Amino acid sequence: MKTELTSPVTYRLPLSDQQVDLNPLIGQKLTLRHSGQIFCVHCNRKTNKSFNQGYCYPCFTTLAQCDLCIMKPETCHYDKGTCREPVWGEKHCFQPHYVYLANSSGVKVGITRQTQIPTRWIDQGAVQALPVFKVQSRYISGLVEVIIANHVSDKTSWQRMLKNQVEPLDLAAIRDELLIECESDLADISRRFGDHAIAYQADADQIDIEFPVAVYPTKVKSFNFDKQGEVSGVLQGIKGQYLIFDNGVINIRKFAGYEVELQV
Repeated sequence: MKTELTSPVTYRLPLSDQQVDLNPLIGQKLTLRHSGQIFCVHCNRKTNKSFNQGYCYPCFTTLAQCDLCIMKPETCHYDKGTCREPVWGEKHCFQPHYVYLANSSGVKVGITRQTQIPTRWIDQGAVQALPVFKVQSRYISGLVEVIIANHVSDKTSWQRMLKNQVEPLDLAAIRDELLIECESDLADISRRFGDHAIAYQADADQIDIEFPVAVYPTKVKSFNFDKQGEVSGVLQGIKGQYLIFDNGVINIRKFAGYEVELQV
C-alpha cells in the first residue's frame, strides 16, 4: 500500500492503474478476491508462485535487490566482485542510510535508505521512530545495526504490533544509553572507515505516528491468498502493511503482484 505521513496515516491501495483511498472505507465491508494469477513485480512475467514478496523465481535468483545482503547488509559482498548487479548496488547501496530506533512492538533498531523515511517506519507499524546515525553506505549501516542489536531487538512482533500492545517510550533516553554501551564498537567502525563514515544525529526529532484504526484485534488470525481466494469482512483499521478486518488480518505487501479485485 502507498502511504503518506498524515495524522492518521493516509493509505492507498494500488490496483492496476488506479489507487484506492482506503481510510474512508474503514467501517465498511470489503471483499478482496484473488483471480489466481500472479505477476512478477519486476518483469511482469506470469508466475505460479511468488518469491520474496512479489518476484518470479528467475528474478528472485538474479536480482541484487533479492540477495541475502539486502536483509543482512553486513554480509555485503560487493568488494569481493560477486554482487549480482554492481551498477544497481552502487545506486542503491552506496548512498546515505540511517540507523534508527523505532517502537513497533517495543524498542527495535533498524536501517533504511534516506529516501525511505518515513515510509519504512509506517510499513513496520511503528508508533515512534528516531534517527540515530546517518552513515555512508548500506554495508556500514548493517555493521552499526548488528552492534546495537546486541542490546535491543532488531525484530518486530507483528502480532503485538497489530494488537497495539505498545507502551510509549523515551527513544532519546534509550539512544543515549545505547551510545554509552556501544561506544567502543562504534569507534572501531569509525577508525576502519573514517571519521565521516558515521554521523550522529544529535538534533534529530522523534517522529510520532498515528494509524487509522477504529478497533484493534484481541486475537490475530492471518488470511492468505495462497490458501483462500477470497477475504471478506468489515475493515476496522490499517496498520503497517496490514488491513485489519473484524474476522482477521491480511498483509498486503506479502501479496504484491497478485491480481485482486476489490469490492466495497
